[in-house]
Amino acid sequence: MAEETIFSKIVRREIPADVVFQDERVTAFRDINPQRPTHILIIPNKLIPTVNDVREEDEALLGHLFVVAAQVAREQGIAEDGYRLLVNCGRHGHQEVMHLHLHLLGGADCGPMLKRLD
Repeated sequence: MAEETIFSKIVRREIPADVVFQDERVTAFRDINPQRPTHILIIPNKLIPTVNDVREEDEALLGHLFVVAAQVAREQGIAEDGYRLLVNCGRHGHQEVMHLHLHLLGGADCGPMLKRLD
């Protein structure tokens, strides 16, 4: 079984967070170290450590994650100008919390996707 994370405690409201959306499957809250004017983390309430741990039975849950991302982007007023959804996976992907999550970034130009390696 996967180790519980700080995100699990946010889902259960055991620690404070600026939650902007929550239902029985997904929780969305503001990042405490925002990289853009709007930076919201959208997580499945079920603990899935990384993309590598996604199973076929998670397909509907992850589809719901994207539906919620679009809804939150509209509610935050960033849908029309555009936004970035980012998922980090593992050490090289710089995943900091081992609980699958989408970063919803917007409110300003997100720039190029990656710096080129020269």
